[in-house]
Amino acid sequence: MTTADAFMEFTKKLKAIYGDREAETISDWVFESLTGMKRWERRANLHKEIKTSEYQKLQKYLQELLRHNPVQYVLNESWFYKMKFFVNEDVLIPRPETEELVEWIVNDLRVQNSNVNILDIGSGSGCVSISLKKELPGSLVTAIDVSEKALEVAKKNAKELNALIDFLQIDFLDEARWNILPRYDVIVSNPPYIALKEKESLEKNVIDFEPELALFVEDSDPFIFYKKIAGFSKTHLKEGGKIYVEINETSGEEIKEVFEKEEFKTTIKKDIYGKDRMVKAIQQTS
Repeated sequence: MTTADAFMEFTKKLKAIYGDREAETISDWVFESLTGMKRWERRANLHKEIKTSEYQKLQKYLQELLRHNPVQYVLNESWFYKMKFFVNEDVLIPRPETEELVEWIVNDLRVQNSNVNILDIGSGSGCVSISLKKELPGSLVTAIDVSEKALEVAKKNAKELNALIDFLQIDFLDEARWNILPRYDVIVSNPPYIALKEKESLEKNVIDFEPELALFVEDSDPFIFYKKIAGFSKTHLKEGGKIYVEINETSGEEIKEVFEKEEFKTTIKKDIYGKDRMVKAIQQTS
């Protein structure tokens, strides 16, 4: 069987549960990962035979994809900020809106690059902390996470992408652990912010495969992480320091208020789709 025929067969089967465009996009991603050839290269080699080992892998990938397992987990890879990250079900799949958060920080700090001390709360795959270190090589970056398995993924990515990050396993909600952390110029976080009551409204590929610990907060206190970050920052953010957080698109004003109660100067930023998606809080100088 040619690679072209295998692609057509694979895509046709995916269309049983995915839309046509999404099925073709997933197929392109899978075939590029599998064969090392981009779409235009495959089209230039329509008669190239697919290897038996490649075809066997395709069948395994297909079984997982038809279970709604995200292609990023199936291939153990996800692109973020121009880099390929290893991902598995111990970490969230990096999202485009989080790239926008990183871009905001990079644009603000590029001139102030050297010796900026950055803390990433809830590192997950390490996509935020590693991207910041690569874009701001003079910065000093610490990343914390409650999950030991998530930190293993982040450390693997930092090693593969040659980024020097200080990783620590800390439950940030446990204020007793705060005393081991110093003061920072920048604190960044993409914390859990989806209320449990919203769980059933999410796509099957999210609720069945992505880690609940990184997604959900209790309905009784959906802004707990933002409150803790604001409280932590009162003692662990240097004078004039900045906080950058990703937020639920429906909660911008409430989260803005959380930081303003602690006397931070606060700005909401929309993503490219016009949704409230990020908040910056600046430590006001005395």
